[in-house]
Amino acid sequence: MKKLVLVFALLFAILSFSQEKSFEIVGTLMAENDNTPIESATVYVERIKDSTIVTYTISDKDGKFKLQNSTYDSSLNFFVSYVGYETYLKKLTIDKEKIDLGTISLKLSNQLDEVLIKSTAPITIKKDTLEFNVKSFKTKKDANVEDLLKQLPGVEVDEEGKITVNGKEVNKILVNGKPFFGNDPTITTKNLTKDIIEKIQIVDTKTKSQAFTGEAGDDENKTINLTIKEENNKGVFGRVSAGAGTDKRYEFAGMANFFDNDQRISVLVGGNNTNSPGFSFGEISKMFGNGGGISFNSNGTFSVGGRSFGGGQGITTSRNAGLNYADKIGENSDISGDYFYSSSNSENETSSERETILADSRFFTNSNSRSNSDTDSHSANLEFEIKTDSTFQISIEPSFNYSKSRTLFSSNEETLDEDLVLTNQSDVNSSVESFAKDFSNEISITKRYGKKGGFVRLEFDANINQQESDDFLNSNTEVFGSDPETIVRDQFTDGENNSYGISTELTYRLPIVAKKFFLNFEYRYSRDKDNNRQSTFDFNDVTQDFTDFNTDLSTDFEYTDSRSIPSLSLTYRGEKWYTYFKMGYNIRTLENQDLLRPQFNVEREFKNIEANYRFNYRFSPKSSFYAGYSLRNNPPALRQLQAFTDVSNPLSTIIGNPNLGPSNRHNLYMGFDSFDWQKRTGFYGNAYVSVTNDQVISKTVVDPETLRRTTTYENVDGNYNYGVSGNYDKQVKLDTLRSLKFRMRARYNFSERINFNNDVKYASQVRSISPRFGVDFIWDKVMEFKPYYEINFTNNAYDIEAFEDREFTRHNAGLRTATFLPKNLEWRNDISFNYNPNVADGFQKSAWFWNSTLAYSVLKDKGIITLKVYDLLNQNTNARRIATQDYIQDSQSTVLRRYFMLSFSYKFNSLGSKGETNDGGVIFFD
Repeated sequence: MKKLVLVFALLFAILSFSQEKSFEIVGTLMAENDNTPIESATVYVERIKDSTIVTYTISDKDGKFKLQNSTYDSSLNFFVSYVGYETYLKKLTIDKEKIDLGTISLKLSNQLDEVLIKSTAPITIKKDTLEFNVKSFKTKKDANVEDLLKQLPGVEVDEEGKITVNGKEVNKILVNGKPFFGNDPTITTKNLTKDIIEKIQIVDTKTKSQAFTGEAGDDENKTINLTIKEENNKGVFGRVSAGAGTDKRYEFAGMANFFDNDQRISVLVGGNNTNSPGFSFGEISKMFGNGGGISFNSNGTFSVGGRSFGGGQGITTSRNAGLNYADKIGENSDISGDYFYSSSNSENETSSERETILADSRFFTNSNSRSNSDTDSHSANLEFEIKTDSTFQISIEPSFNYSKSRTLFSSNEETLDEDLVLTNQSDVNSSVESFAKDFSNEISITKRYGKKGGFVRLEFDANINQQESDDFLNSNTEVFGSDPETIVRDQFTDGENNSYGISTELTYRLPIVAKKFFLNFEYRYSRDKDNNRQSTFDFNDVTQDFTDFNTDLSTDFEYTDSRSIPSLSLTYRGEKWYTYFKMGYNIRTLENQDLLRPQFNVEREFKNIEANYRFNYRFSPKSSFYAGYSLRNNPPALRQLQAFTDVSNPLSTIIGNPNLGPSNRHNLYMGFDSFDWQKRTGFYGNAYVSVTNDQVISKTVVDPETLRRTTTYENVDGNYNYGVSGNYDKQVKLDTLRSLKFRMRARYNFSERINFNNDVKYASQVRSISPRFGVDFIWDKVMEFKPYYEINFTNNAYDIEAFEDREFTRHNAGLRTATFLPKNLEWRNDISFNYNPNVADGFQKSAWFWNSTLAYSVLKDKGIITLKVYDLLNQNTNARRIATQDYIQDSQSTVLRRYFMLSFSYKFNSLGSKGETNDGGVIFFD
């Protein structure tokens, strides 16, 4: 018994001695030289034992700060870091709950402001650069860059991988200041591990020339630069993965990176039949086929970060390989480049029901289609940057793309009148093989002069796009009624569409006030030329070949758009605010030469004023306001301007209008963003208004008996739209391990459109509002629980009695969970529920979608075994309703359904220490 009492006594003593202590550290920061408050200095405390960050904050506009947390340590190192001032260090004894440090005076540093002072501070704010020290943010052991970004204050990564910083989208990611696979954020964030990154820098997106001259960049988009640790700049690291599943599903991926100081080579391969881009390593957010930056196109292709990967609807099998290279040539030249190959096969079936509303009646269209598409594409990009000295820069960026595709397509369609009487029907079968080549080159030459910020810049852009196609078409169209007609087509079309464009711009910047106020003289000349030839031949029963030239269905024309734009601009950039105003005079000539129908030749000249205004005011490094205005004019499309009658679709005739003029669009926008570093609370709001005069719209007349459509185009005024949106995030720390994050978002949009319906002019108004609310519960190293709910209300209203006002509601709810216990085991779930009550009968109105992943780390976290299930409840659907001014359409197409997959991924690393590779073969990191 005595021994037992002694054990309890010792345990009590140990627990008492090592009891966690809460603390609050407050104080005020002042500049020693002028006794002014210092705002946005980084204040933080570290453990003395291992320099681990305990907590941090940012001083407010009065120089005040408050640090709150808890620790088992009896003493901590207290730091204050601010660019241009010496770092302040003090050892603090944590012996009471509140420690008041009073006023702390910071001394000016002897280093110049332009010199980047190395600091271990978690956050460094320097002018327009936000810098995070990676080691200050905790993540799981095998974390990639995306996992790291999710931990940074003010940085958001949504379920699709889209990255925003203080509400502004990240559109470029660099590694050591150079592109990584063509700036594709997905490849970078998913495949580079946190271990090799030292700092993350966030700035406004700039071109190379803008960075060289010190101009302001694109304040609506952000660039993330990942700085590799100096000791990790030599060696090899990478990852390989493979998986197999039910229903013959599979995936494989591999990536290797070779770093040799300034030289960097990366190789990537991948493939799958799970609708993913093809370089997934089994992460739950990538295996679902909706990873970050993915956009779907009308022809069935999809792209990630601007790269095409083939079919996007239906079931897609994709394969790809890539190579990225970056190096420094000599002392003055940087080079980077990448090559990417992608191949895909996509199968899809679609069914749709459309109700078209006319001024005095309505009709219904039912259609079914099937497609099978194979695509192979190659792309290559290069970037050269040459600096002969500190005042002269040359940037050259050529790009080349080649693709080959073949599509088999079949469809059947029927149209019924208001009494549901069959009026016409058609069956179409086609086989199209196409080839496309694209080359572009951007050259920029910049010369800085004087010491006040002046420069001269010459830019030259050229692009060549060549497309060829062989199209075999077989169709049967039947029109019923009092004058029935059957139209049978068995045709071959040899197509050729070539585009050539050049653009050159000369800019001369004259400083009025050194490095602050500038006058720019600019002149831009652009010329785009399109050669379009479609030669259609009917099948000849005698020759048994396509030998009869069909003039009505053939085209051969040249379209030229020339612009000459002189302009003046004023720029002012102060400590707190920035403004820019530019006005130009656009002299545009549109010329169309029809080689088959010379009577339709047209030449038009337009003269318009263009304007652009931007204003930014930074209240503090934590908050800012921005606003802008632009006036742009856009010419009508070639097909809209051509006067000939297009009868390629027997049920839809299109007639161009050579008298169309360009549209003029006025855009006004403004926004406010703020992030409170002490409270971890952020608000981002914006509003916009857009008014378009001379908008080019379609004007369709429907024959009441046959329901054949004849469409032409016309300029109209009165189109406008506006909207407001806002995001609010608030983090509440429950204790040192657990926290809540509240996320609220709301958007409201309104648009008014002027249209024609059977020659009746009318206006349609569309209002939509979509609030969203979510709560993230984070228990560090234990679990994550993230429910959310979003509802969308849409109202379509019309000013003519023929159209009924309609309201639509769509619900979307979900839950994302993750558990990290026991050690090395990670279980993630993504559950969503979609309900669309307005979808027509026969289409699925609601569906649960549940994806789940179990991942187990082995081999000291170098390997991961993953079991994942896609669409666990087997309810995946893409039924959707589209409502426009004159029709409502319900559609549904092929989707990927439930499958299970077991996969294994393995990472390797031989990155050396301080520029030297490790001996003894490959060494793996934890």
